Amino acid sequence: MTTRTQELQARWDAALMPNYGTPPVALSHGRGAEIWDVDGKHYLDLLGGIAVSALGHGHQAILEAVSRQVAVLAHTSNLYLHEPGVRLAEKLLELLGAAGRVFLCNSGTEANEAAFKIVRRRHPARPRIVAAENGFHGRSMGSLSVTGKPAIRQPFEPYGAQVTFVPYGDVTALRNAVDGDTAAVFLEPALGEGGVIFPPADYLCSARELCDATGAVFVLDEIQSGIGRTGHWFAHQRAGVRPDVITLAKGLGGGLPIGACVGLGEFGATFRRGDHGSTFGGNPVSCAAALAVIETIATEGLLENALKVGSALAVGIGDVEHELLTSASGVGLWLRIELAREVSAPVEAAARGAGFLVNAVQPNAIRLAPPLVLTTAQAQKFVHALPSILDAAS
Repeated sequence: MTTRTQELQARWDAALMPNYGTPPVALSHGRGAEIWDVDGKHYLDLLGGIAVSALGHGHQAILEAVSRQVAVLAHTSNLYLHEPGVRLAEKLLELLGAAGRVFLCNSGTEANEAAFKIVRRRHPARPRIVAAENGFHGRSMGSLSVTGKPAIRQPFEPYGAQVTFVPYGDVTALRNAVDGDTAAVFLEPALGEGGVIFPPADYLCSARELCDATGAVFVLDEIQSGIGRTGHWFAHQRAGVRPDVITLAKGLGGGLPIGACVGLGEFGATFRRGDHGSTFGGNPVSCAAALAVIETIATEGLLENALKVGSALAVGIGDVEHELLTSASGVGLWLRIELAREVSAPVEAAARGAGFLVNAVQPNAIRLAPPLVLTTAQAQKFVHALPSILDAAS
């Protein structure tokens, strides 16, 4: 008998472009860190829509904020201002603890496109950008040009930028690459799509020093790491550095599409009137959702929860003895499970069969980026199930 999932998969294949393949699950509804598919199967969501669903699913704060806003004003275009957008920009600068200006958009790749244009405005005569191997900044053409993943870059070359890619975390390689012709350094505080890999403790500080010495713009992509993912509002705060430009998205809207490019200090005033824009960017509904996310993280202690539950999850996974499991690492609720062989796809499938949504982010690594509302008890359910999941994938 055809299941509801299979029916939807067939309709998907007939109607949607094939760039994603056919998703294995058709989701229906969720509550907190739990989610159900259209056939009634229950899952613990340990991916959170790829670090997006910061408050989990169906959170009352987002429901109320979005409902209130959409009832009175859903869209204005960029020809008019609205208070939720102003309040959100003010709140982001407050959390960053710095003066600056904010450009609101719809997604992470758009935030990085804005950052790219700020760099061009700042250094029109400097031809080169330095970025990291295996870094990921988006799939639109500007963002893709600084994305250090050849498999997704090369099919769409050439790009309108000269980009030098250096090994992530290698201070010497970064020092050798950044010079007076470098317009900007684009980095993540930890590789996200590259496998949740954190650099040495001095890496971001060294990047800051190099940019100061050469005049290059230091752009930090906090799209996946920002808004509490690591137990800090922004991962660079943990490292004790201040970039020139910060890009945000994912967890900022808690499920609604929104992005932000923040220029700190003088970099906030780089754009001239007419330099950039977005019809839908920073719309009132998404801004209301983002404000609700930020307020809820603060009032419900979710930064502390991310550190507490993330630590318990990492320790629990690390204590599991299995031939396929090498280690668990990460910060807050942003973790990497290192596998002894390139079997992440079978592990993801086995976890899904056992009722856990995880991500085969690299052939030998599983990514966990669950909602910040995940409880210790829920984390332990996954830890207890992990040996049998790994057995099934062996």
